[in-house]
Amino acid sequence: MIKTILAALMLALGLALGFWAGRLNSPQNPATVGEKKPLYYRHPMNPKVTSMTPAKDEMGMDYVPVYAEQPTVAAPESGKILYYRHPMGAADTSPVPKKDEMGMNYVPVYEKEPAGAGQIQISPEKIQKLGVSTEILATRTLTRSIRALGGIQADERRIHAVTAKFEGWISRLYVNATGLAVKRGQPLLEVYSPELMTAQQEYLIARQGQQALQQGSAQARGTAKQLADNALQRLHYWDIAPATLQRLQSREQALDTLPLQSPATGVVLEKPAQQGMRFMPGELLFRIADLSTVWLIIEVFEQDIGGVNLGQVAQVHINAYPDKLFSGKVEFIYPTLTAETRTVKVRVELPNTESLLKPGLYGSVTLAALTDKAACLAVPDSAVIDSGARQVVLVQKAEGRFEPHVVKLGRQADGYWEVLAGLNAGDEVVTRANFLIDAESNLKSALDGLATTDTHGDP
Repeated sequence: MIKTILAALMLALGLALGFWAGRLNSPQNPATVGEKKPLYYRHPMNPKVTSMTPAKDEMGMDYVPVYAEQPTVAAPESGKILYYRHPMGAADTSPVPKKDEMGMNYVPVYEKEPAGAGQIQISPEKIQKLGVSTEILATRTLTRSIRALGGIQADERRIHAVTAKFEGWISRLYVNATGLAVKRGQPLLEVYSPELMTAQQEYLIARQGQQALQQGSAQARGTAKQLADNALQRLHYWDIAPATLQRLQSREQALDTLPLQSPATGVVLEKPAQQGMRFMPGELLFRIADLSTVWLIIEVFEQDIGGVNLGQVAQVHINAYPDKLFSGKVEFIYPTLTAETRTVKVRVELPNTESLLKPGLYGSVTLAALTDKAACLAVPDSAVIDSGARQVVLVQKAEGRFEPHVVKLGRQADGYWEVLAGLNAGDEVVTRANFLIDAESNLKSALDGLATTDTHGDP
């Protein structure tokens, strides 16, 4: 009897325990659902920002609760934040968190964020070290100025050679040094010549005969006058100055020595004449140059010679006078090209009223600009990486991210290239340190290729 009662109590207790265990494990148990607690709360726009208690963000939005059985939104494996970029894609970045003009947070850019295909990624620290500069492309009117170097020379048309047309000796030398300035008609030297003495005596004899035949026939007087004039004309042809001939006529006596005068105002470039030397007809005694106008002979490159025209204005900077600007005109374009330098000589004529421009001085010339009226898209010269086979320009797609573009170029003028294809207006191109970026990209590609070879090589 007692055993029967104990068995019934044990059965009833088992049924009760089974019923409550089923109730507790049932998914419809509201108590179980209500007791779930979030592990933490995350920022609604940035999963990296969390809070252990309920909170609101800058816009007043509630933080989102994260539960144990709820899969969390995994943040990208991005490493440390490099910088913050504009949320709408504008070309603006910040090293620290900030908001844009609409109150939206700047989006963080992480170190391990993969770059697009064909792009080059460089950290902001390295960009700063390289000194990278960029420029926004725009259309512009190209202005082409031709620049060239050259040297000052004496105007060949203003160089005078002083020679004698008779044999003689230099009895006295008035101008006895090169470089001296002389004036037109100034005596250079006194000469003695038997031929001059003979010519003077012939003139005096003919003149005396002319006077003696004053009472003679007209034919005799005419002959005597013609002989006197011929003798005087011979002295004139031998470059004896008119003033000296007048002195001869007034004295009626032959002069022992006669002066030779300077034919022009200028400076003495050469002086072979020496005191007491003998000279022969045609022998050079002095070379005098009139430097009131000089030439600047410049060498223009082959590709620029088409823009040079006669009468074109030239602005000249002389190295000896850095604070002065001289102006001249293109006076002659030489008909041949120098094969060694691929240049054509051009002659610029310069006035030299202050006698500052001396033969031998060097200077640079800027010829009057030639303007192409039509505006075109242009890229700075420094932005172009020319390999010989193609031209490449680096375009900055975002801060620290660059993309090479193969471009087709046209005219070059005033530090810019005309862009025919490969770029668009508004592109931000690298104008400084682009060769360093390109070199770093090539080195990285080579190292990546080496690592691939090592991985797939022989074990």
